[in-house]
Amino acid sequence: MEFRLGELFCGPGGIGYAAITAKITNPEYKIIHAWANDYDKDTCETFTQNVADDEKTVICKDIRKLDYNALQKISDIDALAFGFPCNDFSVVGEQKGMDGVYGPLYYYGIKALKKFKPVWFLAENVGGLRNSNDGTAFSKILKEMYDTGYSVYPHLYKFEEYGVPQARHRIIIIGIRKDQNVVYKVPSTKPYETKKRTCKDAIENPPIPKDAKNNELTKQSKDVIKRLQYIKAGENAFTAKIPEELQLNIAGVKISQIYRRLDPNKPAYTITGSGGGGTHVYHWSEDRALTNRERARLQTFPDEFEFIGSKESVRKQIGMAVPVDGVRIIFEAVLNTFAGIEYDSEKYNFQPLIQETQRELYNLENSEAAYFLEKEPEYSIA
Repeated sequence: MEFRLGELFCGPGGIGYAAITAKITNPEYKIIHAWANDYDKDTCETFTQNVADDEKTVICKDIRKLDYNALQKISDIDALAFGFPCNDFSVVGEQKGMDGVYGPLYYYGIKALKKFKPVWFLAENVGGLRNSNDGTAFSKILKEMYDTGYSVYPHLYKFEEYGVPQARHRIIIIGIRKDQNVVYKVPSTKPYETKKRTCKDAIENPPIPKDAKNNELTKQSKDVIKRLQYIKAGENAFTAKIPEELQLNIAGVKISQIYRRLDPNKPAYTITGSGGGGTHVYHWSEDRALTNRERARLQTFPDEFEFIGSKESVRKQIGMAVPVDGVRIIFEAVLNTFAGIEYDSEKYNFQPLIQETQRELYNLENSEAAYFLEKEPEYSIA
């Protein structure tokens, strides 16, 4: 069975590439690209080159001006993916949530569910979503998905527990249309306990080819080089013993990622897509920032995946993406679910959903276990 996948907020292709490369033991079950949308020109060109077969299937336009009828003319879909903007939900930002510019954009995913009625969907956002607007933003989003006709299975995935060489935590919501007689389960981390990767292993094994794309070095100023010489692996500009003349004089700011070196014996810390000086992720021993190709390896993009645009544009694309290897595991769990193939699983991890305030929002009684999983009560919020 082929699932034609439509994507909103597709980014450079972390989700899309993972989808089309997902494989299970039954080769008849697979995901194919149908169409995708993003607003950034470089991002759309990157996605087109690496994921789409036809540039006409990638619509580069502000989603608020997107014609869903035009998408339907390109192709109907069986599945939908949307990593709605995280700017207003991230703990790094102001956390305006639904009151911000980007927070309400999740609704365009809901609108697509109502329009196309796919068999299943995958939605993605940062872990900060669960606490945004005192927890009500997450509850509201889940309820709208449920009311649109889907059983929803949210989980906070810690991708380093699935063999991704980066501590990246993301909320992934799988939704399955209620008329389908299948139940999604979160893939277990146990098979990956012996496959955990350090950032050093990911960057050096195998060595990055000399002709690899997006591998240009960043020019470091003399002061930055001097500062880095005092920072040990795993330390940052505020925890290292740095001479006064090289210390950062930023009133009230002690962000742990500023001039932070990687620890070669651990997964990388979270790769970001923006930020000023000191936020580019720094090598554990060399006095420099990582190249974009090294950053892409920490996001588990293959070396042949070429990003289009300026160095800063590529940095943004990589930082905003979802780790390919991590989300591929989730797609394969979805395919196994529909193929009827058993796989190791674990319970969802959202205890905040049982808070009384959220019970009231859902208007659920204690005896109602249907919200998450009608057939297996341990997954319910009751």
